[in-house]
Amino acid sequence: MTASFSGAPISARILQIRKTLPPTVRLIAVTKQVSAEAVRAAYMAGVRDFGESRIQEAIAKQAELADLTDITWHFIGHLQTNKVQQALTHFDWIHSVDSLKLAKRLNHLAAELPHPPHCCLQVKIVPDPPKYGFDIDDLWQALPQLDQCTALKIVGLMTIPPYGRETAELQMIFQQARELASAINQRGFSHIQMQQLSMGMSADYPIAIAAGATLIRLGSTIFGARPNALPQQV
Repeated sequence: MTASFSGAPISARILQIRKTLPPTVRLIAVTKQVSAEAVRAAYMAGVRDFGESRIQEAIAKQAELADLTDITWHFIGHLQTNKVQQALTHFDWIHSVDSLKLAKRLNHLAAELPHPPHCCLQVKIVPDPPKYGFDIDDLWQALPQLDQCTALKIVGLMTIPPYGRETAELQMIFQQARELASAINQRGFSHIQMQQLSMGMSADYPIAIAAGATLIRLGSTIFGARPNALPQQV
C-alpha cells in the first residue's frame, strides 16, 4: 500500500506523495526521531505541517528551526495532563485529545491564550486496548461536556486503526470514523464542528484518503524507517 521511495531524497519522496493527494488533504510530516536538518529539507520541499509525539523532542527541534516562522506544529502523541501547558505553548494543533479529563485541563489553560489550538478528539472505532482514545459510547456520553469546553477549537476526529488489519477492515474503520463525525455534526453542538478527519499513516493513507481523511500523518514514507521503529508507527 505504501509507495516505495527507498534511497530517494526527501524532496523527491514528498513530490511523489503530493502527486497522489487531492487538494482537500493536508500532509503532516511526522518528525519523531528525525533530525532538525531533515525537517528543514522537508520544509524546503514545500511542507509546512509537522507532527511530533514527544514534547521535549519537539521543543528542541523548534528552537533549531526558529527561523522557519510559518511552520504549523501538530502534536499527535499521547498527552499527559502535566504536559498540557507545554503543548499549548508549542503546538498549533493537538490531534490526540483522548479523554474528557484531558479536554477539561486543556480548556482551563487555553482560556488564557489569545490563539488556542485546533483539537481533534481521538477515538477508537474498534476495541484496541493498547491505544488511548475514547470508545464510541464514551465519546457520545462525553460530547455534551466537551461542547462546554468553549476555549478549545474542537474541529474533528483522529483515529489510528489496530496494527495488522486487512484492507477491508481498514476501509470499514475509516468509513465509520467519517460516519461518526457526520453523526456528531447532525446533533448541532454549539462548539464542536467535525470538519477534519485526522487518519491515515504511511502504511494505510491511500485507504484513509478514499474514506474521507483531510489530515494524513506520514513519517517513514517521507523520512525513511526510524531506529527501533515498530511496524505500526507512522
